[in-house]
Amino acid sequence: MPDVMKTLLLNPPSFENFDGGASSRWPATREIESYWYPVWLTYPAGLIPGSRLLDASPHKVNWQKTVQICKDYEFLILFTSTVGFESDIKLIRKIKESNPSMKIAFVGPHGHIKPDETLMASEDIDFVTRGEFDHSVVEYAHGKPLSEIMGVSYRKDGKIVHTPPREQLHTAELDALPFATDIYKRDLQIERYNVPFLLNPYVSFYTTRGCPALCTFCMWPQTISGHAWRTRSTENVAREVKQAIEYFPQMKEIFFDDDTFNIRKDRVLDLCTKFKPLKFQWSSTARVHSDYDTLKAMADAGARLFIVGFESGDPQILKNIKKGATVEMARTFMKNCRKVGIRVHGDFIIGLPGETRETIQKTIDFAKELDPETIQVSIAHAMPGTELYDSMAKEGFLKVEALADMGGHQLPHIEYPHLSKAEMMSGVNRFYDEYYFRPKVVWRIVKEALWDGHERKRLYHEATEFLKLRAERLKWAREGGDGSKPLVAVSQAPASGND
Repeated sequence: MPDVMKTLLLNPPSFENFDGGASSRWPATREIESYWYPVWLTYPAGLIPGSRLLDASPHKVNWQKTVQICKDYEFLILFTSTVGFESDIKLIRKIKESNPSMKIAFVGPHGHIKPDETLMASEDIDFVTRGEFDHSVVEYAHGKPLSEIMGVSYRKDGKIVHTPPREQLHTAELDALPFATDIYKRDLQIERYNVPFLLNPYVSFYTTRGCPALCTFCMWPQTISGHAWRTRSTENVAREVKQAIEYFPQMKEIFFDDDTFNIRKDRVLDLCTKFKPLKFQWSSTARVHSDYDTLKAMADAGARLFIVGFESGDPQILKNIKKGATVEMARTFMKNCRKVGIRVHGDFIIGLPGETRETIQKTIDFAKELDPETIQVSIAHAMPGTELYDSMAKEGFLKVEALADMGGHQLPHIEYPHLSKAEMMSGVNRFYDEYYFRPKVVWRIVKEALWDGHERKRLYHEATEFLKLRAERLKWAREGGDGSKPLVAVSQAPASGND
């Protein structure tokens, strides 16, 4: 067996404020800068001796510096996204010019969905992974020939070869993986990761993979992670929590970035029993299925906030997207969260199948009735590889093929005969205005800022950015969706696309 290749795992530099890499659910440029951890890349990083994980955007490493760093490595594992793909192709050309012998693998949902097109886009790509890539890139780094590695696609004699799919990892294999937090401590600065509604600095990782829900718009379960829900043991999760608390005394909270953290009551209660003695604050994604007893146990074990994809206030739209949840369930869940003192960041989407001017208003009214602490409103986005993308393409509602403009800003690309892109954008503006400019919400925000200096600074910065973006969105909508800079609010949360 030859020596292990000197390996760099890269979440690549891209557009300004672009968060499109290895854990982002909505790859796009954020108007209010925020970054999620590159969790997927940490596992192979921990399995390849002498490797380095470079998360370029949050660490302000530009493409020139990235090319320079690549000179010291033999193997590059680059996490690409549909939005950042063109930019990544240009980057690896520069890398190959300065280090011609470097081997390059593209990992992530884009290559999984379109392995042939990905390989054909550039001769510089040596292979593409399909599905979970933890072990496939590790095997290559250790010298295994591509023909013997499961779940990869590569060129041979002018043809593209796809090896058989790799089996998904289950509890024993997931527990055997290194901890993401080991790699954070080794290679990243946790202060660089900021999400508006989480306490900063925060640390995030997964306790499960996959999601049994069938939401038609959600990319991850329909691409890399699949619908089979696979769990780490609760002992293994508690060990990583304990380690994170020891490693990062400055950490304010842990965020469990699972596709669906609270899907099974018995597991959640088991975790809560193990979390309680550790006395730490945490947040997570959540579906609206948990009952009062479960929520109370979570609050007692340190749960502070849930990110919840409510999506719409119209029952038929929820059925159209196979949400597997109802408006009544959302009401009960929200009422119980308030009782136990857990905050909620609610995600809503405008423009899903069945949307009309009336349903937009219905969702705005529904959001005001639920009254979560904060909200995020996104334009419906059909990512390649999802059921929503296929159905929108088939019905002729995908009006723009590009998913983003040249600056990485998400483009509204679905349009219905009865509802234009500009009308949907106006709906986003109206949603935010009607929601946030209510006296009780303004007072809620001001009250927090009065008592917390850090919160005051953060809110001032975000309010400035928000008002600037609001003005640009209004202008875009007034111009009928043909403005020179097609800006749209992009979800800062991993929900509404992962829960």
